[in-house]
Amino acid sequence: MSGNETKTIAILALQGVQLLDVSGPMDVFAEANTQAGREAYRLLVASRSEEAIRSSSGARLLPDIVIGADGGEPVDTLLVAGSPNAAVTEPDAAVLAWLKRVAATTRRYGSVCAGAFVLAAAGLLAGRRVATHWAVADRLARAYPDIAVDPDAIHIRDGRLRTAAGVTAGLDLALALVEEDLGRDIAMRVAAQLVMFFKRPGGQMQFSRREEALPAGRSALQELQRWVVANPAERHSVASMARRLNLSPRHFARLFATEVGVTPAGWVEAARISVARRLLETGQNPPKQVAAACGFANADVLRRAFMRHVGVTPADYRRRFTPED
Repeated sequence: MSGNETKTIAILALQGVQLLDVSGPMDVFAEANTQAGREAYRLLVASRSEEAIRSSSGARLLPDIVIGADGGEPVDTLLVAGSPNAAVTEPDAAVLAWLKRVAATTRRYGSVCAGAFVLAAAGLLAGRRVATHWAVADRLARAYPDIAVDPDAIHIRDGRLRTAAGVTAGLDLALALVEEDLGRDIAMRVAAQLVMFFKRPGGQMQFSRREEALPAGRSALQELQRWVVANPAERHSVASMARRLNLSPRHFARLFATEVGVTPAGWVEAARISVARRLLETGQNPPKQVAAACGFANADVLRRAFMRHVGVTPADYRRRFTPED
């Protein structure tokens, strides 16, 4: 960011927008203005029409830029805010055309949360590596196979593109942009003033419930799965589970994978991790005891499995998610 020039940041907010996807980044940029002692950023909200934008919480925003009605001033950074229904709503052609036109001239562009679906619909994510909310990451990857979706990343920089994960990750992305523009010292002061991490520890997998082991398949398989969750410390081999259903191990393994979508061993590990998360969230047992209660051979085996599924260690997870007395 050259000299003391004020840069315009426009956030596209459509009807039903998640308010924090707009207000969170804007508060970061506004605080950066305060810490810099000047107007480093000019903040604008763009929308499809001049009517008030009703957010998903019911609060309303008034647009500064109306698509199709404004000649438009130069935009330095364009961000698309998400909404709870962005993954299943097709933006109209005028919005997509405006995005393509404006993004072509910006220094950088990107999205917060499910706003990635709007950029993808405009063809602006093809061949890119992107972040979005963990709950819709698989849907985005299936809908747009030419996009490399990282389900764990908090935010990603790929050339001129910047994308953030779910909701509050928009603050992390905005802070990273402030660091790019105004330097580490101002960005750290912004983080301190807003009482947020300068660099958030871990990815969004630690918040995700996407891989929780839920019963699936025919009723006999679901009954078996509920028994596994209720008795995670038991030895759940393919042979022992097959015996409970009076099936051969080979037939059981094939049936389980076909109807549940994962191998028996993979499902059992995910189930044990789900139980371990609950124990870590609600108790003070050390990892060694949690490992034994969940059927892991020792704390090291639990730690490796936990890192694969959650992205942080059991000890770190407990520190972040156990309520204080």
